[in-house]
Amino acid sequence: MNRESCPCQRAEAHMNEYSKIRDWFAQWSAFVANVDFESARALFDESVVGFGTYKDLVHGLDNLETGQWRNIWPTIADFAFDLDSLEVIVSADGSQASAVIFWDSTGFHEDGSRYDRPGRATVVLKQIDGEWRGVHTHFSLRPAEKKLSFGRSDD
Repeated sequence: MNRESCPCQRAEAHMNEYSKIRDWFAQWSAFVANVDFESARALFDESVVGFGTYKDLVHGLDNLETGQWRNIWPTIADFAFDLDSLEVIVSADGSQASAVIFWDSTGFHEDGSRYDRPGRATVVLKQIDGEWRGVHTHFSLRPAEKKLSFGRSDD
């Protein structure tokens, strides 16, 4: 989608919030790349709920860190959000936002050889004490191939 054509994102009243959210993702990107759990925690609400590439569902920041982050971040390299792909929808009152973004990382096979590990994320953010905090995350790897369904054969 062309961000220039998205009125909900490009509305003048929310441009400042878009910039803040972009900065939020830039910070988180660096924290993931540097395997800095403590700094990353400051970006999230304690009651965050998430889906990930390792765990199906986690409730709470402690569980997100131990159940998802600690099982992935130390095992990958070169993590970076593609900030140019960021799409944001800010609520009319500016208290909540939904964001989608692509990311890239490098994974490692058992023999140590590297492979591309691209993905996508959806994050719901909420204004808490004047700062954006993550309240929901959903990470997934990009589909390796399309698996089309052509309908059932009634044999």
